[in-house]
Amino acid sequence: MIAGDWAGQLLGERTVGYTENDAILYALSVGARADDLDLVFEDRLRVLPSFGLTLSQWAPDMLADAGAFDNTAVHGAQTLEVHRALPRSGELTLSARVGNVWDKGAAAIFEVIVECDEFTAMWSLFAPGVGGFGGERGPGRTVDDERPAGTTATLSTFPTQAALYRLTGDMHHIHIDPEASARIGQPTPILQGLCTLAASTLVLADEQGASADLTRLQGRFSGFVVPGDDLDLEYWPDGAFEVRRDGAPAISHGVAVFS
Repeated sequence: MIAGDWAGQLLGERTVGYTENDAILYALSVGARADDLDLVFEDRLRVLPSFGLTLSQWAPDMLADAGAFDNTAVHGAQTLEVHRALPRSGELTLSARVGNVWDKGAAAIFEVIVECDEFTAMWSLFAPGVGGFGGERGPGRTVDDERPAGTTATLSTFPTQAALYRLTGDMHHIHIDPEASARIGQPTPILQGLCTLAASTLVLADEQGASADLTRLQGRFSGFVVPGDDLDLEYWPDGAFEVRRDGAPAISHGVAVFS
């Protein structure tokens, strides 16, 4: 089955359950503080909208397990559209499908779309070695318009963050095992991109007084982050943001919109 044949394929439906403790563990793993009582205290709990992404991880994993691409594929970008608040605990019925599959020549980009009443999410997965099937190249990378300087803040990660975030569902070995991360050229295990993306929303929410009221999120994973890094975050009034590590983008083309 060539890469382009996956476009439009259904990946099935799954009912996923979670508890308040799961939601609190997630909040702590992406940087919630002990005094963020609406995120870490069950009596006041509001579930972070990005928690839905951990509940959906089975969908891109299923595509990988089906043989669409091998373990050289990387998570290129993510979007999340929030339709309504996640319940404090319970079950969500999620449906998943493959969207477009773009032909980049030496690689393909697979879009995996997960939908439920609460949100719609899309993974963009960059898969080397399976392009060249004669499909459309898809949209090119847009160049950000020249912007005035934005507002800056610091996004602090912590040394055990990748190990903690793994407990929410992303068990890839590059986030815990130095031998695995060394195979991708990183001598130290790296932080999950979705963890960095969600952690960014906490800083942005604090800056804007928005807490958990996220309605739209997107970002492109442009560089690696090592747990314990202090990152530079720059943001603008329209919701655009960028996260940088030592001056180089870690998350580019970021957008976080709060209600």
